Amino acid sequence: MTQDYYDEACPLGSVQRVVGGKWKVGLLWALRETKRFNELQKQFSGITQTMLTKQLRELEADGFVHREVYREVPPRVEYSLTKVGNDFLPVIQKMVDWAEDNYNLLNNKK
Repeated sequence: MTQDYYDEACPLGSVQRVVGGKWKVGLLWALRETKRFNELQKQFSGITQTMLTKQLRELEADGFVHREVYREVPPRVEYSLTKVGNDFLPVIQKMVDWAEDNYNLLNNKK
């Protein structure tokens, strides 16, 4: 029987559903330190405000990101990792290590 890696019952499929896409892994990595929305937007050239909001909301809904709203004028919102998000950082660190070791391969350089 062949494993369906996009099936929600598959652990790998579950991870892909949560952190898949262009921005989420990078956002989780950036949130090793608490950041405000504008700080994140500056770190990710090319991301629109709408897409950043969407990605952060999805990560929050999946339990990886915490959103803290401060009741002050002007309003301030900060994003940080939850325990689940922090627990995922070693996985991203392994990806970073692999990418650094394979830079030429990833960038088609011989």
